[in-house]
Amino acid sequence: MKKSIFHFFLLCFLFFVNGIYSQDLSGVDTAIQNYPKSFRSTEQLADKINQEFKSEEDKARAIYTWIALNIRYDLVAYKSQRNDSQIAFSYSTEAEKNQKLKQFRLDLADTTLKSKKGVCQGYSALFNVLCELTDLKCIDICGTSKSHPTDIGKLPTISDHAWNAVKIGANWKFIDATWASGAVSNQTGKFVPEFNDAYFFTSPEVFFLNHFPEDTRFLMIDKTAEDFANLPLFYGQYNKAKYKITRPDSGIITLSKSNIIAFEIVDLPKQDRISYVFSSDNKAREVEIKRAGNSSRFLIQSTPRSKGYLTIYVNNKSVASYRIQS
Repeated sequence: MKKSIFHFFLLCFLFFVNGIYSQDLSGVDTAIQNYPKSFRSTEQLADKINQEFKSEEDKARAIYTWIALNIRYDLVAYKSQRNDSQIAFSYSTEAEKNQKLKQFRLDLADTTLKSKKGVCQGYSALFNVLCELTDLKCIDICGTSKSHPTDIGKLPTISDHAWNAVKIGANWKFIDATWASGAVSNQTGKFVPEFNDAYFFTSPEVFFLNHFPEDTRFLMIDKTAEDFANLPLFYGQYNKAKYKITRPDSGIITLSKSNIIAFEIVDLPKQDRISYVFSSDNKAREVEIKRAGNSSRFLIQSTPRSKGYLTIYVNNKSVASYRIQS
């Protein structure tokens, strides 16, 4: 008899990333907003989705939107769980192992649906089970998230997050239903429900900014763990936007003798305002933007006391953080 230990990490911090999907799915979202807030079973919810939607895209969107609108992130579970949370069971054959894994997912999805709360593993399990019931192919993906400034410069090691990929036609599309449901407020430390479609069919390039899978085949782009570690921390407002920060290109900024940090943003709307905060003094300062064509450039003057982290804000919303080192 074999014994298998499967790690199902529940400490999945909320964060926003974004991908742009061309199809207009507002009609699906509107229909889902009128759905009941609770269902007795995953089968009942799946039956309703099957009755109203026929295309793979619409079904995937309906599942995504309902979960994001109706499942709250469970901060109590997040704070109480340990990083070494795991499920262990014995099995004699590969078929028995797969059956036990399937039952675990079904039980977790059912618990998440009925309690209307969960952490990342619950969200991904519920999405997976609903996909199966609506004839969509779906997989769970575990990996490391980049969700806090302290993650800048750290190699992905222990998995702390779970998400999904769903097959649409011949292609696999990324889904993160957890981060679609809302975020934890920096001011209050409480979960704030806020639907965000940024995590639906997210491009591999954008998904990589905050997700690094255990199995690197699920990157779907030519990137390394070192590339991931060296990224800045990009917030949801950045990933939603159409502009791009092109300078600096590393999340770790080494101060020069002049203590001046140069930034460049491409395609920043003319009406947008930029400010910044050093964690060492926590004071917001607005910058003077110099525009040339589609390029917007500005300089940030640091001081010997400017240590810790530098966060950039666009219209008073955080878009990126960098680690400062001398």
